[in-house]
Amino acid sequence: MKGLISVNIINFNNKDTIIPAIKSAISQTYKKIEILIMDNNSEDGSLEMIKKFIKANHSVPIKLIENKENLGFAKAHNLGIKICNGEFILCLNSDAILSPNYIENAIKLFSSPKVGAVQGKLLKYDFFENKPKKINNYNIIDTTGLVMLKNRRTINRGQGEPDKNQYQKIEEIFGPDGAAPIYRKSTLDDVAINGEYFDGDFFCYKEDVDLAWRMRLFGWKAIYCPSCIAFHSRGAGESAKISYINIIKERRKIKSLPKYWSFKNQRLMQIKNEIPLLFLRHFPYWAIKEIGSWLYILFFETYTLKAIKELIAQFPNTLKKRQIIMKNKRVNWREMEKWFK
Repeated sequence: MKGLISVNIINFNNKDTIIPAIKSAISQTYKKIEILIMDNNSEDGSLEMIKKFIKANHSVPIKLIENKENLGFAKAHNLGIKICNGEFILCLNSDAILSPNYIENAIKLFSSPKVGAVQGKLLKYDFFENKPKKINNYNIIDTTGLVMLKNRRTINRGQGEPDKNQYQKIEEIFGPDGAAPIYRKSTLDDVAINGEYFDGDFFCYKEDVDLAWRMRLFGWKAIYCPSCIAFHSRGAGESAKISYINIIKERRKIKSLPKYWSFKNQRLMQIKNEIPLLFLRHFPYWAIKEIGSWLYILFFETYTLKAIKELIAQFPNTLKKRQIIMKNKRVNWREMEKWFK
């Protein structure tokens, strides 16, 4: 439906954050919206909270999908994208809160037909204190978009920095982070692989990066909008520091399961999306990081090695997806090179 925004939210045991997230979507100044909630078989009482909320709400259409199992981030969002009616889709994390004019400010940037996604300025938020996190009275940045490094590590631009208006320019970025991106539905249809928007093999983690990379390969633009403010309680990652000591410090804060998925999905993502000539140019950067990653998990994270079995099992299907991507990509390695920092 023209002009309609579908706000798609996944809930999985998010009783502390899900209702504020839904309320922030309902409170948008842009009124042409619908809300879809995909519950991944929650067992913490949050599903009952959602049902009670929907029953009492009459201002915005809300549809609840009750999955019989935890489908993960990728498959649950794919389900929502397929059944929603919006011309644009906001994939809102259940631990994120939108400012009232988030959608209204973002929608203006889709006036260019080449824009496939919009990223807002996300600030860190403490749901238990119900307020943004601050350093010296400055809000702390969660993300202003994804940055892909030459070694193929992805960071969130500005993460952990006090917001001193250093990211106040509307500009093109590599791609949007998965906490509150708005996508053009026709863009998602264009880059879908075998009917999948996010890669279902990923389950969760890195699926937003994978989609951003594929959108770039297919010639779509992603735009950062500083006036689109949202607040996010991120479960993994606190800063965008790139020194190896700081990377290790940050990694130690992350739980084991996210590290398992991230390790596997990082390799699947590269198999799918790498352009050989660009990869060769960046090979020294990648090799240093890759050797370091394998040595680290070999000595300090042996549980992550279990991901290798699943990686091998998913490898043949990933190669098939790569063939489709490489056949349909619209940009060459020189055009992609500027997005690797």
